[in-house]
Amino acid sequence: MPFCASCGAQVDGKFCPKCGASIVAGSAAPVTPPATYAAPVSAPMADNVASALCYALGFITGIIFLVLEPYSKNRVVRFHAFQSIFMSVAVIAVDIVLAIILPISLFSWGLYALIWSVFRLACLILWLFVIIWAYQGKTLVLPVIGPLAQKQAQA
Repeated sequence: MPFCASCGAQVDGKFCPKCGASIVAGSAAPVTPPATYAAPVSAPMADNVASALCYALGFITGIIFLVLEPYSKNRVVRFHAFQSIFMSVAVIAVDIVLAIILPISLFSWGLYALIWSVFRLACLILWLFVIIWAYQGKTLVLPVIGPLAQKQAQA
């Protein structure tokens, strides 16, 4: 059976079923099959989608994208995964410190609730902000944890 000279697909008629090139008698490639090659591994998601999903569940999705094969080698996704992990750990640490210090130092539970609510609202706004920026393909380097994430992504 002949093969198309353009794309190497098997040809049964006058036209190649894969690329549509016309096959003129005698112009078909020899009967030997084309050389096989390894197709490049492509990620199932675009970089911006994977980067935004790194922040979806905090350090959990950050770790998942550091382990998944096509994304573990992509520096952009690795940066967002590390920044998500560091940001989650920082928020949890500050939350624990606030839960310990504020009730002791403040006499009013209303003031404690207000400070804690403002902190949590700020965390929510930051979380949405980094997801939107990552989805838009922009890189937002957060203070303190951003440079650490950049160093880890390069390694």
